[in-house]
Parts: sequence; structure tokens; C-alpha cells
Amino acid sequence: MRLKKFVMMALMSLLSLSAYADVTVTGIVVEAGTNDPIIGASVVEKGRTSNGVATDVDGAFTLTLPSYDSRIVVTYVGMKAKEVKASSKPLTIVLDSDSQTLDEVVVTGMSKVDKRIFTGATTQISADKAKLDGVSDVSRSLEGRSAGVSVQNVSGTFGTAPKIRVRGATSIYGASKPLWVVDGVVMEDAVEVSADDLSSGDAVTLISSAIAGLNSDDIESFQILKDGSATSIYGARAMAGVIVVTTKKGKAGHTRVSYTGELTTRLKPHYSEFNISNSQEQMGIYREMEQKGWLEFANLAKASTSGVYGKMYQLIASYADGKFGIENTQAARNAYLREAEFRNTDWFDLLFSNAVLQNHSFSIAGGTDKGNFYTSLSVMNDPGWTLSSNVRRYTFNANASYQISPTLKFSVLTSDSYRQQKAPGTLSSSTDAVNGTVNRDFDINPYSYAINASRALDPTEYYTRNYTSFNIFNELDNNYIDINVTDLKFQAELNWKPIKGLDINALGAYRYQSSVQQHYVKDNSNQANAYRAGIDPEDATIRDSNSFLYTDPDDPNALPVSVMPQGGIYYNDTYTVSQYDFRGTATYNKTWNNTHIFNVMGGLEVSSTDRKSIGWEGWGFVYDNGGVPSLDYKLFKQQIEEGHTYYAISPSYRRSFAAFANATYSYKARYVLNGTIRYEGTNKLGMSRNSRWLPTWNVSGAWNAHEEGFFREKVDPKVLSHATARVSYSLTADSGPSSISNATPIYTSGTAWRPSASDQELMLELSTLGNSELTYEKKHEFNFGVDLGFLNNRINASADIYFRNNFDLIGLTYTPGVGGESMKYANVASMKSHGAEVTISTSNLSPELKDWKWSTDLTFSKTKSEITDLQSRSSNIYLVNGAGYALQGYPVRSLFSYQFAGLNEQGIPQVINENGEVVTSDVNFQSFDATHLVYEGPTDPTITGGFGNTVSWKNFRLNVFLTYSFGNKIRLDPVFKYSYDDMQALPREFKNRWVTPGDEMYTTIPAIATYRQYVADSQLSRAYNAYNYSTERIADGGFVRLKEISLTYDLPESFLKKIRFSSASVFKCGSGYKEKVKRFLLSFDFFLFSGESTKNIPFSFCHYLPLLVCQKVSPNGFLRNLPKAETDRIGTHRCINIHFKRHICGKISHICRFFS
Repeated sequence: MRLKKFVMMALMSLLSLSAYADVTVTGIVVEAGTNDPIIGASVVEKGRTSNGVATDVDGAFTLTLPSYDSRIVVTYVGMKAKEVKASSKPLTIVLDSDSQTLDEVVVTGMSKVDKRIFTGATTQISADKAKLDGVSDVSRSLEGRSAGVSVQNVSGTFGTAPKIRVRGATSIYGASKPLWVVDGVVMEDAVEVSADDLSSGDAVTLISSAIAGLNSDDIESFQILKDGSATSIYGARAMAGVIVVTTKKGKAGHTRVSYTGELTTRLKPHYSEFNISNSQEQMGIYREMEQKGWLEFANLAKASTSGVYGKMYQLIASYADGKFGIENTQAARNAYLREAEFRNTDWFDLLFSNAVLQNHSFSIAGGTDKGNFYTSLSVMNDPGWTLSSNVRRYTFNANASYQISPTLKFSVLTSDSYRQQKAPGTLSSSTDAVNGTVNRDFDINPYSYAINASRALDPTEYYTRNYTSFNIFNELDNNYIDINVTDLKFQAELNWKPIKGLDINALGAYRYQSSVQQHYVKDNSNQANAYRAGIDPEDATIRDSNSFLYTDPDDPNALPVSVMPQGGIYYNDTYTVSQYDFRGTATYNKTWNNTHIFNVMGGLEVSSTDRKSIGWEGWGFVYDNGGVPSLDYKLFKQQIEEGHTYYAISPSYRRSFAAFANATYSYKARYVLNGTIRYEGTNKLGMSRNSRWLPTWNVSGAWNAHEEGFFREKVDPKVLSHATARVSYSLTADSGPSSISNATPIYTSGTAWRPSASDQELMLELSTLGNSELTYEKKHEFNFGVDLGFLNNRINASADIYFRNNFDLIGLTYTPGVGGESMKYANVASMKSHGAEVTISTSNLSPELKDWKWSTDLTFSKTKSEITDLQSRSSNIYLVNGAGYALQGYPVRSLFSYQFAGLNEQGIPQVINENGEVVTSDVNFQSFDATHLVYEGPTDPTITGGFGNTVSWKNFRLNVFLTYSFGNKIRLDPVFKYSYDDMQALPREFKNRWVTPGDEMYTTIPAIATYRQYVADSQLSRAYNAYNYSTERIADGGFVRLKEISLTYDLPESFLKKIRFSSASVFKCGSGYKEKVKRFLLSFDFFLFSGESTKNIPFSFCHYLPLLVCQKVSPNGFLRNLPKAETDRIGTHRCINIHFKRHICGKISHICRFFS
């Protein structure tokens, strides 16, 4: 009896102890959609914030709780908090993304890093948020989306890269372009065009964009890496920042088919938006030009360029069918000129089009736990905004990942595009440093013509340009460029996890791009006929004036002749890029007691880039006779004498090798220390080891204050939700301007100039001495930033300040000339810059208002730079033209002006020259003395940003996005000349021009000089050119632009379910590009699930699918849950994975396919 009582008491004691014993709960926290583990998520017992842990690198956690009835609260920055009940079984907790909080993962292109242990300055932009509908070039959509990123769309032509700056310029003569990385692979430019040359209008700029072949619907996100901590892993290629593009991948669970269709129309420009005289105003100007001797018959009959008056004189002199074209009477002449006066030709309406741009994209994506896939096709067809301009682009993108084993994963990717483009013919521009002008022969760009051609011209008439007949529509038909761009990229990646925490990755990629530009200058074009003007038809006056004719220097009595008696010209320029990239990395993650998180990555990288440009010219190509060459020996004689080559091959090779390592330590996700080092070399720089090889590095840290115990206990998340402080100091670099590569002497082959063609000989010229000490341009950067969240993360703010010191920048230095060079590129320049950035994102309405949502995004940045050391000299003409130039003590691209000193008593403009004198034409544009010039400001904006609002009500969504830019100066169009022709349009301020003595007291618009004044001063053109580059011709470049306004309607889910669509939207928007967009987005799921979810598959959908692959099963299989009518219709068959079984089911006509 006593023994029984003792046993009962013991059992009661054990039961009472067990009632108070703690329990251990384990689990994993993953991200919704991707099932990727979330590192550093906070797992806390509800009601006891002091009892909590953080998930390790695998997203796993172990938490001790009083009982299984306890509740767990899981939070993570960027995700919605979730509360679950404890369980004796391992938990899988899925967190959904919260769009109003900071992004939780940073994609660097080499790895994915937990946001809370990332110490750099970066911005992640989802592609859906950045995409501008109707704009096919994705790089243009980044404007205003990220603080510190300036995007200047210098050309509206497809294929031309915008001028992008991340925190301003980083080089003086280099491009300062950010590095584009797509799915971990650097995208090399097809041609190396400097940022200043992007706005030149040269044909090569049409292939300057490295990512013009990317379909915007294939992009998942952009990650912009700004400071040295973020970019240091790329070392000496990332001094100007990195833009990482991640494309879409398939996800496990279902197969999704998506279609996006866009129809875009662009509004034509209108003259009310431009400072251009109408035909009445223009004819008044012509009348004064006639009175001053410029438009007389003697001056225009054989002139190089003539319009209204020139045509009138031609008609007066023409006689056919027994009468003159126009009677030479004052009444007849007045009638002709009056008709022109009221013509008001709308060149914008005639040269521009409202044609519909179409963009169609189709994709299919899906996967299981064994693998995933994504495939897309797209077609973009742009009939062209202007005449002789159109684009058609095709893209194909496919990627797949295969989980070969639990520890081995293999991924493949291909991204291909083909582009056909047509553009108006163009030649490169040239600068006349003596007279201070920038010229381009045979310019027929429709936009340029519309703003520069007189509105008094008859669009159906042929006028005179280059001594021969000219009509813009005829020229666009007979002078154009065909561009064909093929871009292929193949990439493979192998990921191996031999032990827990160790991740070994190998990546290999090959990319090939070929760009072929074929410039057709046909027989009847103005450009081709210019080489025959004065010869055919014969006219001695034109013959002796035509600079496009050839005079044999071997014959002192020779007359000018044509080197192209018939036919036209065929230019062919081919640019190819062949690129190999190989990278191997090993990453080790370890967490001790959910307290110490350690991450280390090391790797090797090898890259090879071969570029080749091939150019040749076919003169005398007779298009009208089936393309037969008509050669003239005088052409080759002329080219020999001028040292001109009609065929050239220019190869370049770049090889680089790098070893890198990165280590991160985090204590309880509160304190983070990070260090990066990279050691690399390239064949582009000096031969010495110190020049060719360079270590770059970064040291940084972060403090996540919201992980502190006091923060959780004392700070109300409704006031301050999270707070992080970041600091970094780094050294990054760049190999310098693409045109500079003289590690060894550079020899140039060619033909020596000789007075006589019979003395021709080949030569090998030592064009540049070797510079074994030429090394990398370098940058030290200090960055401090804070990230804050307020009101339960309904308001998120991020702010950074940075200080940069760029040194060893490559610039020109002057030598005594020993060795044959008086100027040489060397690491002789330096600059400094600093700036601040702010990003604010808010959710403005309470979550309780379920039907209403309103979010706001604001970005702001300000930067300032100064060149602290630069020994090179700059001619005045380069300092005063619109592109800006470099001068010590000023920003990288600074704009200067001649000081305007008013008009003289004859209405001629005056400026202060290099001697401090008030002069008209005594101006030396080649002077290196800049002390007399007035500094106007930088040509790059110093303040940039964006402001966006999205308001949703039920299924409607309104988006309004503005961008702004301030702080830069621009040079107004240099339209003023000592003489004008009767083809060009002049600005409206000509109404206020000087007319009579005394007007100089009231106006600053110069007079139209008389022909007599020009004869008296042969350098009169310099006075007007100096006026064009004076303080009077400067404007503020700041603007606020409505970038996009759009209205979207999402079709109701109840309707979509009936037609088996998961989502569909109708979209209409307008943008700053004068576009109206109608967009249709359709996506639907095939419900190809795996595992137990197959029992819920709607087999009625099989009726809509074609015959697929099946296998017979027993009647009591998994189809038992189907309605009997459905079972009878499809038979007792089980649909299986097409990848594993290939037994064709012949008994039925409509069968589903899914992963079993």
C-alpha cells in the first residue's frame, strides 16, 4: 500500500514537472513564391520580445518556448510579419513581400546578399515599376527612379545609349559609364563611344547601347550599385557604378503563360513648341537680306545653297515652250514671293508620322522542385516616327535550371536578339577650330531639317544645296542607312553544395554581337550629284567653286573634274564583339547559436573581349543599273594623294584576370563588418607589374538598431519601425578611356602623302610611344548612409552622403618633344566630388481602406565635382561649345562663354577677346588662354530626381510619374551668322534684331550684315560665331517633366476564372516622349501542379488543350475525385510529365498534361 502511494506521488510529481518544462520548436522561414530561405529573420515569442532568435543562412531557427500553445511572431525587413502557433513538428513559415518596405535581398551579379548584412549604397527597382510603356530601350526607363542616377536621353533614336551617370562623372576623358551586368555577365558595348559623342548624331551612336537587345518584359529587376562597398567586388571596372539586371526565371508550382501587347502612337511635334519664324516673318527677313545684297541674282544664280529667291531666279532664267518660267517683272516676282509668304509649310506634319508602334511579348514559365524553365519571344515593330526611319527587333530568351541531385544544380541560359533598322544617311561632324563652327556635310536628319528649313519653302519643289538640286523627300528615299544587329549570348552555371554552408559555383558565358551598317547613297541623291555638280551639266562657275571636285596636282593646267562621273556611294561598316567570361566562386556560410553569422566568398574571374571594325567604301556604285561598279582611276589617285583609305580593319583585344574575396561577419544581425579585396590585371595598361596589376578593396560596416533589445522594448514600431546605419571606405578603379592603350609603342600603317600619285609608297608610322607606367584611374570613396522606417514601415527613407577623391586620372601632359611626341597621355590628373541622396517611399492611406491604396516615391540627389589637377590645355572653341570641356578648378564638363559687350553702331556683335579688348572679329578660337572666358556652369545636372504617385481604387490604378533636373547650363543653337541663305529658318527673336543706328541701345540681337560689310571684313564670320558662344546665348538646363501618366484596369477575377486567365489588364498612358500607349496584358495558368495538389486540377480545362501525353491507370486512381461525367469523357487515363513518359494516348482527343 505504501509502495503504491509512493509510485502515485512520483508520477504526479513528474507530470507537474512536465507541465512546467520548456519545449523546443524548430523550423525554416522562406520567401513566398521562390521558397528561398530568409537569412536573419526575427523569430520571437509573442508577448516576450526578449525571447527570440534570428534565422541562419539556411533560414532555419530553433526557439525554446514554454509550451506548444505559445505563439511565434516572425518579422523581417521587406516582408509582412506573420504569427503562427508553435508545433512539435518542424515549421515552414512563408513570408509575403511587403512592397512598402525595403527590399530584402541585394543582387550584386555575383551573389545574393541579405539586405540586413549588406553595407553598401544600392537601390533595387522592379522592372514593372521602372518600365515605361512605349519605350523599348530599358536603359531609358531608369530616369528618376534611383537617387544619384542621372539619365540624359541625348537622342530619341532607338539603339542610341542614354548618357547615364551614377553619382556624377568619375573620369575626365573617360566615358564615366556604369557597368552593365545581366544575369551575372558583363555586357560589353558593341562600340566604345564616349559619353560626349553620344549626342554627336554620328551613325555609330545607333549601336552604342549594350542592352538594346533586351526585352523589357523579360526583366525581373534592376539593382543599382553606387558606392565602393557595393561595387568593390567588380574592382577596376566599377568606378562609375554598376547596374545589375536580373531576368525572369521559372518558379515551382505552376506553368504560367503570359502575353503582353502594346500599341503606341506618338504625337507629331508642333511649331508652337519651338522658337521658329513662320513664313511671313521669314519672308520679311529675306526681304531685308535682298536689300543688303545677299539675295541678288548674281549671288544666287550659281550659289552652293539657295531656296525661295534662288528658285525664283532659276525660273526667270529658264525658257521652255516659248515662255519663261516667271516673267522678269516686279509684279511677277512679287506674286511668286507672296505665295511663299503665305505658304507656312508644316515640316513636322510632313516629315513625322503617327504610325503605331507595336510590341508583342509571349512567355511561358514554370517548374517543379526538380527544375524550372522560362522561355519568351518578342517582336517590336516601329514603323518610324520620322520618314526613312523604322525598327524591327526580335528577341528570344530561354533559361532552365535542373536540380540534378540535392547538392548539384545546373542552369543554362540563352539571350538572343536580331534588329533591323533604317535611318537617314549621315556623315560624321567636324569642328572648324579657326572660325569656331561645327559642320556636318549632307545633313538630312528629319528633325534637324524641320527646325532648320524655312517654312516658306514648297515641299514639292527642288531647291539647291551643294550646287545641285535638293528635295528632302527625294533625299530621304535615296540616302539612308540599313542597320542589322545580331546579338547572341550563351551562358551555363553549375552550383554544388558538397557540405552544409559551402556553395561552389562555376559560370561560363560567351557572347557574340555583329552590327552591320550599310549606307546607301544612290545615283539621284544630292550627295552623289554633288560630286558631279559643274561637270554634268557643265557650268564653269560652279565647277571652279565646287569643293567636291578633284584637281590633278600633277597638271598645273588641269581643270576640276569629277571622280564619280556616274553612280552613287556604298559605305559598309561592320563592328563585331566576341566576349568570353569565366568565373568560379566558393561561398561559405556559418551561423553559431543564432548569434554569430559568418560569410566568406572567394573566386577567380577571366574575361576576353575581341573587337573588330571593318569599313570600306564603294564609289561609283551604279544602283540604277543593277549595282554595277563604275570605277574611275582618278578617285584612287585622289585618295592616294590625300592619304585616304577606302578599306580599313581595326582590331582590338582586351584580356583581364582577377582574384577576389569578400568576408562578412554579423553579430545577432545587429552589427555587421564587411571587407572586400580584388586583385586584377589587364593587357590594356603599362607593362610594369605595378601598372598592369592593381589591388582594390573595401572596408565597411552597418548597425541594425532595430535588432537591439532596447529598440524592441522601448521603441514603438508605429513610430520608428527599423533603423540602420551604414559606413564604407573603398578604393575602386577603371582602366581609363577606351581610346587610350599604349602599354607598348603603337604603330600605324598607311600611305605616305606625296605630291604625285606615281610616288606612292607604304609607310609604318610610330604614332604613340610606349608608356610602361600607364596605370589605372583610381577612386577613394567614403560613404555614410541611414535607412529608416516609420509607422510600421508605411514610410521608408534612405539617405546617403559621400565624398570621392579620384586620382591618377589619365590626361594629356606636355613634354619637350624628345622622342617625337610633344603631348602624351599619362596619369597626371585628379578630381574630387561629394554629394547627398535621399529616397522616400510612403503608403499614404490606412490599410483599413481595403478598396483604396495610395503610394508615393520621391528621389533626390545633389552632386558637385571639381578638377583639382589637370595639366592639359584646351582651345577656347572646346570650352565654349555646348558639350563642355575640362579645366582645372571647375567641374568635369564645364561650359564657358565669351563676355558679350553689346552691339556696335552698325549692329555687329562685340565680345571681349583674349587680350581684354572689345572687338568684333578679332577673336582667336584656338587660344589656350581662358582667363577672359566667363564660367557659366556644368553641362551635367547637379540636382536630379523623380516623384511618383500610384493611386488604386478597386480594379483601377492611376500612376503619375515626374522627373526633374537642375543645375546645368546649355548652349543655345548657334544660328547667328554673318550671312544667311534663303533655305534656312531663323528664330523668332529676329523680329527684335538691330535695324537702324541707335537700336544697339535697346536690343542684343545682331543685325543682318550687308554684303559690303563682309567685303570690308573677311573675318566677319568670327564676330557672329563668337556671339553664338557668348554669355548672351546661354540657358538654364533645368526642367520638371511629366515622364508618364497611366491608367490601368485589371479585369475582375471572377470573369478571368471563367476563361482560365490568372490576370489581365488594359492600360493607357502618355509620356514625356509625346506618346500615347494602349497596352494589353494577358496571362493565364495551365495549372500544371505537382504532388498532392493534382487532385484539385480542373480537368475541364483539358477541353481547351491539344492532344498531349498520357498513361492508362486503374479506375480507382487519383481520378476518383472527378465528376463521373468528366471521368467518362476523358477515360481512366492519367496525364503524366512529358519529360519522362512518351506513350501517346489514342483513346481520347483532349487530355491534360501536368507534372505528376
